[in-house]
Amino acid sequence: MNKFLVFIGLILILWFGRSIIIPLLIATFLWYLMNAISDYYRKVFPNKDSKKYASNAWQTTFNILSYAGTLATVLLVCYLFITQIKPMFSELLTALPALQEKLIEFGAYLSNSVGIKFDTNMIPNITKIAANIGSSVAGLAASMGMVLVYMIFIFIEQSTFNKKFQAMFPNKRQSKKIRYIIDSIDTNMKKYLFIKTTISGITGVASYVWLQLIDVEFAGVWAFIVFITSYIPTIGAFVACGLPILYSLVSAPSLQQPILTAIGLIGLQILFGNIIEPKLTGKTLNLSTLAILINLVFWGMVWGIAGMFFSVPMLVAIYIICAQFDTTRPIAILLSENGEIPDKDED
Repeated sequence: MNKFLVFIGLILILWFGRSIIIPLLIATFLWYLMNAISDYYRKVFPNKDSKKYASNAWQTTFNILSYAGTLATVLLVCYLFITQIKPMFSELLTALPALQEKLIEFGAYLSNSVGIKFDTNMIPNITKIAANIGSSVAGLAASMGMVLVYMIFIFIEQSTFNKKFQAMFPNKRQSKKIRYIIDSIDTNMKKYLFIKTTISGITGVASYVWLQLIDVEFAGVWAFIVFITSYIPTIGAFVACGLPILYSLVSAPSLQQPILTAIGLIGLQILFGNIIEPKLTGKTLNLSTLAILINLVFWGMVWGIAGMFFSVPMLVAIYIICAQFDTTRPIAILLSENGEIPDKDED
């Protein structure tokens, strides 16, 4: 009973504290992602552990160069979004009322030709839906100032994390155990984020090329949605394929373009999301599909869209932590795909 009350209390804290927790979580994610990118940039430069590059001056220069490359990458992505994607979104929003009319006409056509009765109230109001999504995104954008402040202070205090860790866990056995868990989460998370971002980017670019070839309007917008929704398991693929297919279905003069849109986008999702990505990630995401779906729904209910984006990384962390303790290893087995879980670090 006490454990149940603690669980309910935790849910209430996550719900009522979401305005503080979500910006902090986003800031931590961005901080972690930038460090992960800088780690990969470090591999481009000469081996910093060699005697030739062992001086403090080189170490400082080495770190500055890696973070400069990371910052340049982030700024480039922001520049491309502002100059290329954002104008397309504005054009799409302007075209939504006309698209709503075409959707109503399409419903009437189905009613008359196929015999399926459609009430106009059954047809979703895409303008209202877009407005609701826009308000949610605007809410996240409004909190970006807080996210930036959090992220700056995390970077400032980054150098003190090891000292704080040693002070928190002075016992060597306990410190070794916690360090092993943190390193396992770090290794698996970096691999997941790197592979996921790379595959999502390739899928987005391939989707853009395909949609351009078959002359689907707002190809850049749909490709960006494909890239972003790739981070949301299961539901993301339906959204990534469904929106451009629906758009081409109600805007194209014939069925040729919608069919080609469906074949291309669904084929790319199957190729990259169901064949290539699982082979690259290996046992990084040895997670049950049912567990991922339940986790997605849970965090979506608690934190909305932000919860959906972070659902998989949080599940990976929970999975690794549970695998390291005898009392929680059964939970890790339930979360796993095939019952095989990471070896427990022996104290």
